Amino acid sequence: MNTYKSAGVDIEAGEQLVTNIKPLVKSTFTPKVLSNIGFFGAMFDARFPEYEHPILVSSADGVGTKLKIAFAMDIHSTIGQDLVNHCVNDILACGAVPLYFLDYFATGKLNVGVAEQVISGLVTACRKNNCALIGGETAEMPSMYSDGEYDLAGTIVGVVEKSNILGSDKIASGSVLIGLASTGLHTNGYSLARNVLFPKYDVNQHFDELGTSLGSALLSIHRSYLEPIKPLLEKQQILALSHITGGGIIGNTKRVVPDGLTLEIDWNAWEIPPIFQLIQKTGSVSDEEMRAAFNLGIGMIIIADEKNVDTIMAQCADESPKIIGRIK
Repeated sequence: MNTYKSAGVDIEAGEQLVTNIKPLVKSTFTPKVLSNIGFFGAMFDARFPEYEHPILVSSADGVGTKLKIAFAMDIHSTIGQDLVNHCVNDILACGAVPLYFLDYFATGKLNVGVAEQVISGLVTACRKNNCALIGGETAEMPSMYSDGEYDLAGTIVGVVEKSNILGSDKIASGSVLIGLASTGLHTNGYSLARNVLFPKYDVNQHFDELGTSLGSALLSIHRSYLEPIKPLLEKQQILALSHITGGGIIGNTKRVVPDGLTLEIDWNAWEIPPIFQLIQKTGSVSDEEMRAAFNLGIGMIIIADEKNVDTIMAQCADESPKIIGRIK
Protein backbone atom coordinates (compact mmCIF):
# COMPACT_ATOMS: atom_id res chain seq x y z
CA MET A 1 0.00 0.00 0.00
CA ASN A 2 1.33 3.42 -0.95
CA THR A 3 1.68 5.97 1.82
CA TYR A 4 3.11 9.50 2.07
CA LYS A 5 6.05 8.04 4.00
CA SER A 6 6.74 5.39 1.36
CA ALA A 7 6.75 8.23 -1.20
CA GLY A 8 9.53 9.89 0.80
CA VAL A 9 7.75 12.36 3.08
CA ASP A 10 7.93 11.64 6.81
CA ILE A 11 5.26 13.69 8.57
CA GLU A 12 6.26 12.31 11.98
CA ALA A 13 9.86 13.49 11.48
CA GLY A 14 8.57 16.95 10.65
CA GLU A 15 6.42 17.01 13.77
CA GLN A 16 9.37 15.83 15.84
CA LEU A 17 11.49 18.67 14.47
CA VAL A 18 8.83 21.24 15.42
CA THR A 19 8.67 19.80 18.93
CA ASN A 20 12.45 19.88 19.29
CA ILE A 21 12.93 23.44 18.08
CA LYS A 22 10.04 25.07 19.99
CA PRO A 23 12.15 26.12 23.01
CA LEU A 24 14.95 27.35 20.75
CA VAL A 25 12.65 29.46 18.62
CA LYS A 26 10.77 30.85 21.62
CA SER A 27 14.06 32.06 23.09
CA THR A 28 14.21 34.67 20.28
CA PHE A 29 10.73 36.07 20.86
CA THR A 30 10.43 39.74 21.79
CA PRO A 31 7.41 41.27 23.59
CA LYS A 32 5.96 42.25 20.20
CA VAL A 33 5.60 38.62 19.03
CA LEU A 34 1.96 37.60 19.44
CA SER A 35 1.70 34.17 17.87
CA ASN A 36 3.07 30.84 18.97
CA ILE A 37 4.99 28.36 16.83
CA GLY A 38 2.59 26.03 14.99
CA PHE A 39 0.03 28.64 13.90
CA PHE A 40 -0.70 29.18 10.21
CA GLY A 41 0.81 32.65 10.31
CA ALA A 42 3.15 34.63 12.53
CA MET A 43 1.86 37.78 14.22
CA PHE A 44 3.82 40.85 15.29
CA ASP A 45 2.57 43.95 17.09
CA ALA A 46 3.04 46.78 14.58
CA ARG A 47 2.70 49.68 17.00
CA PHE A 48 5.88 51.78 17.06
CA PRO A 49 5.24 54.64 19.51
CA GLU A 50 8.95 55.51 19.56
CA TYR A 51 8.81 56.31 15.83
CA GLU A 52 7.15 59.38 14.32
CA HIS A 53 6.85 57.78 10.86
CA PRO A 54 7.98 54.14 10.93
CA ILE A 55 8.93 52.52 7.63
CA LEU A 56 9.14 48.73 7.38
CA VAL A 57 12.14 47.41 5.46
CA SER A 58 12.32 43.81 4.21
CA SER A 59 14.84 41.63 2.44
CA ALA A 60 15.05 37.99 1.33
CA ASP A 61 18.18 35.99 0.61
CA GLY A 62 19.95 32.65 0.71
CA VAL A 63 23.51 31.50 1.33
CA GLY A 64 24.34 30.17 -2.13
CA THR A 65 26.83 27.40 -2.67
CA LYS A 66 28.46 27.99 0.70
CA LEU A 67 26.05 25.18 1.59
CA LYS A 68 28.32 22.82 -0.35
CA ILE A 69 31.10 23.54 2.14
CA ALA A 70 28.77 22.81 5.06
CA PHE A 71 27.81 19.48 3.47
CA ALA A 72 31.43 18.53 2.84
CA MET A 73 32.47 19.44 6.42
CA ASP A 74 29.26 18.03 7.96
CA ILE A 75 28.98 21.26 9.94
CA HIS A 76 25.50 22.75 9.99
CA SER A 77 25.41 25.05 13.02
CA THR A 78 26.93 28.10 11.30
CA ILE A 79 25.04 28.34 8.03
CA GLY A 80 21.92 29.72 9.73
CA GLN A 81 24.02 32.47 11.28
CA ASP A 82 25.31 33.35 7.83
CA LEU A 83 21.78 33.75 6.55
CA VAL A 84 20.43 35.90 9.38
CA ASN A 85 23.48 38.16 9.53
CA HIS A 86 23.46 38.65 5.76
CA CYS A 87 19.83 39.77 5.89
CA VAL A 88 20.44 42.00 8.93
CA ASN A 89 23.24 43.76 7.05
CA ASP A 90 21.05 44.25 3.98
CA ILE A 91 18.35 46.16 5.84
CA LEU A 92 20.98 47.90 7.98
CA ALA A 93 22.24 49.43 4.73
CA CYS A 94 18.84 51.17 4.54
CA GLY A 95 19.20 52.42 8.12
CA ALA A 96 16.81 49.81 9.54
CA VAL A 97 17.14 47.62 12.62
CA PRO A 98 15.69 44.08 12.56
CA LEU A 99 12.31 43.11 14.01
CA TYR A 100 11.69 39.52 12.92
CA PHE A 101 12.91 36.76 10.63
CA LEU A 102 11.31 33.85 8.76
CA ASP A 103 13.23 30.90 7.31
CA TYR A 104 12.68 28.31 4.59
CA PHE A 105 14.46 24.95 4.95
CA ALA A 106 14.04 22.43 2.13
CA THR A 107 15.52 18.96 1.77
CA GLY A 108 14.98 15.67 -0.01
CA LYS A 109 14.78 13.56 3.16
CA LEU A 110 14.45 15.30 6.51
CA ASN A 111 17.29 14.60 8.94
CA VAL A 112 15.94 15.98 12.21
CA GLY A 113 19.41 16.31 13.77
CA VAL A 114 20.82 18.29 10.84
CA ALA A 115 17.74 20.52 10.66
CA GLU A 116 18.04 21.24 14.39
CA GLN A 117 21.66 22.31 13.92
CA VAL A 118 20.69 24.65 11.08
CA ILE A 119 17.86 26.19 13.09
CA SER A 120 20.09 26.54 16.15
CA GLY A 121 22.31 28.75 13.99
CA LEU A 122 19.32 30.86 13.00
CA VAL A 123 18.40 31.17 16.68
CA THR A 124 21.93 32.15 17.73
CA ALA A 125 22.09 34.98 15.19
CA CYS A 126 18.54 36.16 15.85
CA ARG A 127 19.27 36.45 19.56
CA LYS A 128 22.51 38.35 18.93
CA ASN A 129 20.68 40.77 16.62
CA ASN A 130 17.62 41.14 18.89
CA CYS A 131 15.49 39.71 16.10
CA ALA A 132 12.59 37.29 16.63
CA LEU A 133 12.59 34.04 14.65
CA ILE A 134 8.87 34.37 14.24
CA GLY A 135 8.13 31.57 11.78
CA GLY A 136 9.36 29.38 8.98
CA GLU A 137 8.76 26.46 6.68
CA THR A 138 10.32 23.01 6.53
CA ALA A 139 9.77 21.27 3.20
CA GLU A 140 10.59 17.62 2.52
CA MET A 141 10.71 17.05 -1.24
CA PRO A 142 11.95 13.63 -2.37
CA SER A 143 14.11 13.61 -5.53
CA MET A 144 14.57 17.38 -5.49
CA TYR A 145 17.87 17.31 -3.59
CA SER A 146 20.82 14.91 -3.42
CA ASP A 147 21.17 12.77 -0.30
CA GLY A 148 22.36 14.79 2.69
CA GLU A 149 21.75 18.15 1.00
CA TYR A 150 19.31 20.96 1.71
CA ASP A 151 18.61 24.56 0.79
CA LEU A 152 18.12 27.48 3.11
CA ALA A 153 16.59 30.91 2.56
CA GLY A 154 15.10 33.60 4.74
CA THR A 155 13.19 36.86 4.93
CA ILE A 156 13.81 39.66 7.40
CA VAL A 157 11.66 42.63 8.36
CA GLY A 158 13.01 45.70 10.12
CA VAL A 159 12.03 49.29 10.84
CA VAL A 160 13.51 52.74 10.31
CA GLU A 161 12.32 56.28 10.92
CA LYS A 162 11.40 57.73 7.52
CA SER A 163 13.60 60.77 7.97
CA ASN A 164 16.57 58.51 8.81
CA ILE A 165 16.44 56.27 5.72
CA LEU A 166 19.92 55.95 4.26
CA GLY A 167 20.47 56.52 0.57
CA SER A 168 22.25 58.60 -2.01
CA ASP A 169 20.50 61.91 -1.42
CA LYS A 170 22.92 63.02 1.33
CA ILE A 171 26.15 62.01 -0.43
CA ALA A 172 28.34 64.77 -1.86
CA SER A 173 31.75 65.00 -3.45
CA GLY A 174 34.38 64.50 -0.77
CA SER A 175 32.36 62.00 1.26
CA VAL A 176 34.68 59.44 2.83
CA LEU A 177 34.50 55.64 2.40
CA ILE A 178 35.31 53.72 5.58
CA GLY A 179 35.65 49.95 5.16
CA LEU A 180 34.91 47.51 8.00
CA ALA A 181 36.64 44.13 7.98
CA SER A 182 34.88 41.00 6.78
CA THR A 183 35.36 37.56 8.33
CA GLY A 184 36.12 35.92 5.00
CA LEU A 185 34.01 35.34 1.90
CA HIS A 186 30.79 35.87 3.90
CA THR A 187 28.15 34.36 1.57
CA ASN A 188 29.35 35.31 -1.91
CA GLY A 189 31.81 34.04 -4.48
CA TYR A 190 31.69 30.39 -3.44
CA SER A 191 31.04 29.02 -6.91
CA LEU A 192 34.28 30.57 -8.14
CA ALA A 193 36.17 29.65 -4.96
CA ARG A 194 35.06 26.01 -5.11
CA ASN A 195 35.83 25.78 -8.81
CA VAL A 196 39.34 27.06 -8.18
CA LEU A 197 40.25 25.33 -4.92
CA PHE A 198 38.69 21.88 -4.83
CA PRO A 199 40.19 20.29 -7.90
CA LYS A 200 43.53 20.78 -6.08
CA TYR A 201 42.82 20.78 -2.33
CA ASP A 202 40.67 18.91 0.20
CA VAL A 203 38.36 20.73 2.60
CA ASN A 204 40.26 19.27 5.56
CA GLN A 205 43.69 20.35 4.32
CA HIS A 206 45.43 22.66 6.78
CA PHE A 207 47.06 25.88 5.60
CA ASP A 208 49.48 27.72 7.86
CA GLU A 209 48.60 31.07 6.32
CA LEU A 210 44.93 30.47 7.15
CA GLY A 211 45.63 29.13 10.63
CA THR A 212 43.03 26.42 10.05
CA SER A 213 41.72 23.99 7.47
CA LEU A 214 40.51 25.23 4.10
CA GLY A 215 36.95 24.17 4.86
CA SER A 216 36.90 25.94 8.21
CA ALA A 217 38.23 29.13 6.63
CA LEU A 218 35.52 28.99 3.96
CA LEU A 219 32.85 28.41 6.62
CA SER A 220 33.81 31.53 8.60
CA ILE A 221 30.52 33.10 9.65
CA HIS A 222 29.18 36.06 7.70
CA ARG A 223 29.22 38.64 10.45
CA SER A 224 26.62 41.21 11.44
CA TYR A 225 27.58 44.89 11.60
CA LEU A 226 24.53 45.94 13.62
CA GLU A 227 26.34 46.37 16.94
CA PRO A 228 28.99 48.90 15.85
CA ILE A 229 26.79 50.73 13.34
CA LYS A 230 23.54 51.16 15.30
CA PRO A 231 24.96 53.88 17.62
CA LEU A 232 26.21 55.78 14.57
CA LEU A 233 22.77 55.59 12.98
CA GLU A 234 21.17 56.89 16.16
CA LYS A 235 23.55 59.86 16.12
CA GLN A 236 22.92 60.38 12.37
CA GLN A 237 26.63 60.24 11.57
CA ILE A 238 26.30 58.01 8.49
CA LEU A 239 25.28 59.21 5.02
CA ALA A 240 24.97 55.77 3.43
CA LEU A 241 26.04 52.15 3.84
CA SER A 242 27.11 49.52 1.34
CA HIS A 243 26.88 45.85 2.25
CA ILE A 244 29.54 44.12 0.15
CA THR A 245 27.95 41.01 -1.34
CA GLY A 246 27.89 39.67 -4.91
CA GLY A 247 29.39 42.27 -7.22
CA GLY A 248 32.13 43.28 -4.81
CA ILE A 249 33.02 46.70 -3.49
CA ILE A 250 32.32 48.66 -6.66
CA GLY A 251 29.25 46.71 -7.74
CA ASN A 252 27.49 47.26 -4.42
CA THR A 253 28.70 50.72 -3.47
CA LYS A 254 27.85 52.33 -6.80
CA ARG A 255 24.17 51.64 -5.99
CA VAL A 256 24.19 54.53 -3.53
CA VAL A 257 26.38 56.95 -5.51
CA PRO A 258 24.34 59.84 -6.98
CA ASP A 259 24.43 60.63 -10.69
CA GLY A 260 27.36 62.86 -11.57
CA LEU A 261 29.60 61.43 -8.85
CA THR A 262 31.89 58.42 -8.86
CA LEU A 263 33.84 56.11 -6.57
CA GLU A 264 37.55 56.48 -5.97
CA ILE A 265 38.85 53.28 -4.30
CA ASP A 266 42.35 52.95 -2.88
CA TRP A 267 42.92 49.22 -3.34
CA ASN A 268 46.16 49.44 -1.34
CA ALA A 269 44.47 50.83 1.79
CA TRP A 270 44.11 47.41 3.39
CA GLU A 271 45.76 44.02 3.23
CA ILE A 272 43.86 41.35 1.31
CA PRO A 273 43.22 38.41 3.72
CA PRO A 274 45.04 35.11 3.04
CA ILE A 275 41.95 33.19 1.90
CA PHE A 276 41.50 35.55 -1.05
CA GLN A 277 45.21 35.45 -1.85
CA LEU A 278 45.01 31.64 -1.92
CA ILE A 279 42.05 31.70 -4.30
CA GLN A 280 43.70 34.19 -6.63
CA LYS A 281 47.05 32.41 -6.71
CA THR A 282 45.58 28.90 -7.12
CA GLY A 283 43.23 29.86 -9.92
CA SER A 284 45.30 32.60 -11.57
CA VAL A 285 42.29 34.87 -11.13
CA SER A 286 42.72 38.45 -12.35
CA ASP A 287 42.46 41.42 -10.00
CA GLU A 288 39.40 42.60 -11.93
CA GLU A 289 37.61 39.26 -11.47
CA MET A 290 38.55 39.07 -7.78
CA ARG A 291 37.16 42.56 -7.19
CA ALA A 292 33.90 41.66 -8.93
CA ALA A 293 33.34 38.32 -7.17
CA PHE A 294 34.58 38.84 -3.60
CA ASN A 295 34.53 41.36 -0.77
CA LEU A 296 38.35 41.04 -0.46
CA GLY A 297 38.24 41.63 3.29
CA ILE A 298 35.80 44.56 3.39
CA GLY A 299 32.31 43.49 4.45
CA MET A 300 30.61 46.85 4.95
CA ILE A 301 31.42 50.36 3.78
CA ILE A 302 30.32 53.44 5.68
CA ILE A 303 29.97 56.60 3.61
CA ALA A 304 30.34 59.62 5.86
CA ASP A 305 31.05 63.33 5.97
CA GLU A 306 34.68 64.19 6.64
CA LYS A 307 33.77 65.82 9.98
CA ASN A 308 32.45 62.52 11.39
CA VAL A 309 35.32 60.28 10.32
CA ASP A 310 37.26 60.38 13.61
CA THR A 311 34.14 59.53 15.64
CA ILE A 312 33.26 56.65 13.32
CA MET A 313 36.80 55.26 13.34
CA ALA A 314 36.75 55.27 17.17
CA GLN A 315 33.30 53.67 17.39
CA CYS A 316 34.35 50.93 14.96
CA ALA A 317 37.84 50.39 16.35
CA ASP A 318 37.20 46.67 16.88
CA GLU A 319 36.22 46.27 13.20
CA SER A 320 39.67 47.15 11.79
CA PRO A 321 38.28 50.24 9.99
CA LYS A 322 40.19 51.58 7.01
CA ILE A 323 39.66 54.71 4.95
CA ILE A 324 39.50 53.08 1.54
CA GLY A 325 38.43 55.93 -0.74
CA ARG A 326 36.20 58.89 -1.42
CA ILE A 327 33.32 60.07 -3.52
CA LYS A 328 34.47 62.29 -6.36
